[in-house]
Amino acid sequence: MRRIKAIFIKQAKDMLKNPIALLPFIIFPVIALIMTELVAKGNEDIPDNMFVTMMSAIFAGFGMLQSSAAIIAEDIEKKSLRFLIMAGVKPYEYLLGIGGFLLFAGVVVSASFGLIGGFTSTDFLKFFTVMIISISSSVTLGATIGLMSKNQQAAAGASVPIAVILGFTPMIANFNETVEKAAGILYTQQLNVIVNDFSANFIKAIVIMGINITVLAVLFIIAYRKKGLKA
Repeated sequence: MRRIKAIFIKQAKDMLKNPIALLPFIIFPVIALIMTELVAKGNEDIPDNMFVTMMSAIFAGFGMLQSSAAIIAEDIEKKSLRFLIMAGVKPYEYLLGIGGFLLFAGVVVSASFGLIGGFTSTDFLKFFTVMIISISSSVTLGATIGLMSKNQQAAAGASVPIAVILGFTPMIANFNETVEKAAGILYTQQLNVIVNDFSANFIKAIVIMGINITVLAVLFIIAYRKKGLKA
């Protein structure tokens, strides 16, 4: 527990020293707020929470994945991961430490999205649940990409295409049935399904998202054991 806490604090300090790294946690809810207040509200043809739906999926799938990949790649590039491994840090401790901070920040942003969308108590709980699972999945996937990259530039090159697919596919799925069906296996699409229709099959969405995060966690552990010791 002390190792996890130490990594959490280290990451918090690193992020606060880098304003650019904080942008994803600020810009997406701000855009959602502006577009909701100035465009959606007062326009009968646009649902009030449309931009909250879009921005939350992009934040969870694109922003969080990019942030996670960049953090891990930076630790590798600066040899921080080598020292952590030498100190006996285990894969789950490292992931929980780094991911714990990102998840904490994601919780704050998720709550902001919920307030902007004006969700009721039950709807807010559903939204918050699928957001946290989506954020956790993206953090895990981003960590795996970062771990397999030699530096931050390589991590960015590898993570951007995947982040674009995860973050923007749900938005396209809203207007294309073929994309909607194909994207059903993605955790971000399940987030999109629930937020667009809180009466949708919540259990089904949770099961699919659970499978996603389980597979991603296994991939991270494999990558850590294969690459981590050589970082």
